[in-house]
Amino acid sequence: MPLHLVASMTQMIVPSKASTIIVIRPRAAIGFEVLLTRRPQEMPFLGGYLVFPGGAVEKQDYSERMFCRCRGLSPSEALSILGDDVSPEMSLGHWVAAARELFEESGIHFFVKQDGEPSDGKPNDTITRLAEKRKALSEGRIDLPHLLESEQLFVDLSRMTYLFHRITPEKYPVRFDTRFYLAALPEHQIPLACSEEVAESLWMTPEAALDRAKSGNFPMLPPTVVALKTLAKHESWQQLISAFRLVY
Repeated sequence: MPLHLVASMTQMIVPSKASTIIVIRPRAAIGFEVLLTRRPQEMPFLGGYLVFPGGAVEKQDYSERMFCRCRGLSPSEALSILGDDVSPEMSLGHWVAAARELFEESGIHFFVKQDGEPSDGKPNDTITRLAEKRKALSEGRIDLPHLLESEQLFVDLSRMTYLFHRITPEKYPVRFDTRFYLAALPEHQIPLACSEEVAESLWMTPEAALDRAKSGNFPMLPPTVVALKTLAKHESWQQLISAFRLVY
């Protein structure tokens, strides 16, 4: 076999940096549910799969302009949590990417005002503008720093707890180097029923989601299953909140 073909066959695809976030909410007396989104069937990558909100880390996610709009976590603190395989700036960028992707796909956000108070999820002019700007952000017409600057808001990264790290095996043609996060649903907020990248949003207990995955009708990636099994080990909402020290 010609050497150039051997080289082509053995060339490893470098995984893209990415972040995924699992949002949870209390259910009934003591239980809890997780937010899963179904990707549109027509999408060429993972069409029809049930996933958690997430995507690739973008350049603006770890820019100085973005960092000026972050609260609750510094680049050095992010690095101490993730380890030294990425820079402090890229470390914090993973948190930002998770928050941005969550807002783009579901409309859920961790935005706060200058004084640290939440940007309320109750109907008002700000909520209307954010809904319009979410669509522009998802379509790439604006970036997150611009959105936050225009509304005089900041993103509170302290609401997100780091869970684990997964890298797509080398045998796959599309690979991601992904950090997984966990966060409680902010008060007064509800996810969009659907959006540009979401065919439907579903709230399910981890156990119900795992049962549906076994049925074959709810295709999921292995890391999604691992995350659900991790959460299913916790019997109550309070136990889960306490174990991961979540802001709620």
